[in-house]
Amino acid sequence: MSICNIPREELTLDLSSALSDPRELRRAFGRFPTGVTVITTQGANGKLEGITANSFTTVSLDPPLVLWSLRNDARSRLGFQQAHHFAIHVLAREQHGLSMRFATAAEDKFKGLDIEEGLGGCPLLPACLARFECETQRVIPAGDHQMWLGRVIRVTHAAGEPLVFNSGRLAAVAELEI
Repeated sequence: MSICNIPREELTLDLSSALSDPRELRRAFGRFPTGVTVITTQGANGKLEGITANSFTTVSLDPPLVLWSLRNDARSRLGFQQAHHFAIHVLAREQHGLSMRFATAAEDKFKGLDIEEGLGGCPLLPACLARFECETQRVIPAGDHQMWLGRVIRVTHAAGEPLVFNSGRLAAVAELEI
């Protein structure tokens, strides 16, 4: 049997007209595993904001650009819009608790955390696999989200295993023996 001919039960959606069931589209998107990040900023009023996001991607090496998105109805959206900087923290496998903390609504998600102050007053979380301190270049409306395009000003990284999001669940990477 060829490696490309593994039988799978499939569901096909026709999106040329109105989306009938957004849950099925979400399930299809969920088949693509992503890393897990926490994105932080300090809003114009001084309030620290932080969210868990898997909508992070690199855009360019020269200049160094990254992109992430946030729902239009997110409670932290105004804080991110008011800020000129943000920090993206790529989480390690053992930081699943941090992922859940920033994915859950709370008045002060930073309470009790050992944080440092980064560019533009952004709170920086310790011991992440990578951290990108960015200056906002542009915020782009895109459907029910807004996309932040940022120029990376400072980067920190370390060795370790990444935390992964796949099919609606947190997971860890398992290497294949080839």
